[in-house]
Amino acid sequence: MPDQTTSINPVNALLAEFGTRLNEVEEKHRLIRDRALLIGENLISIKEDLEKQNIEIKKQINEINKEVKELKKLVNRIINEAPNFARKAELDTLQNQAKIFQPLEFARIKDVEQMINKKLKELKKEKVELSSAHRSARRLY
Repeated sequence: MPDQTTSINPVNALLAEFGTRLNEVEEKHRLIRDRALLIGENLISIKEDLEKQNIEIKKQINEINKEVKELKKLVNRIINEAPNFARKAELDTLQNQAKIFQPLEFARIKDVEQMINKKLKELKKEKVELSSAHRSARRLY
C-alpha cells in the first residue's frame, strides 16, 4: 500500500494547490467585480452631474440668447432714432441763436400793455396837473 499513499500524496498536493489557486482567482474575480461595480456607480454619478450641469448651461444659454435679442432690439431702436437726435454742431448753433435773442429779455404782450397803460396814466396825470397849474396861473393874471 505504500504505492497508493505516495500516489495519493502528489494528487492531494496538486488538489490542494489547485484549490488554493482557485480561491485566489475567485478572490481576484470578486475584487474586479467590486471595482467594476464601483466604477459603474461612479460613472452613473458623474453622468447625473454632467446632465445637471448641461441643463444649467442650457438655461444660461437661453437667458443669454434672450438678453442678446433684447440688446439687438435696443441697438436697432437706437439706430432708427439716431437721425432724430441733434448733432453737437446743431446744438451749438441753437445755443448761439438763443444767446443772441435772449428770450428772457423779451416782454410779453400783457407786460407791454401794462407798461403802456401805466405810461398813459402818468401822462394823463401830468396833463391834469399841467392844466390845473395853467388854470391857476391864468387866474392869477
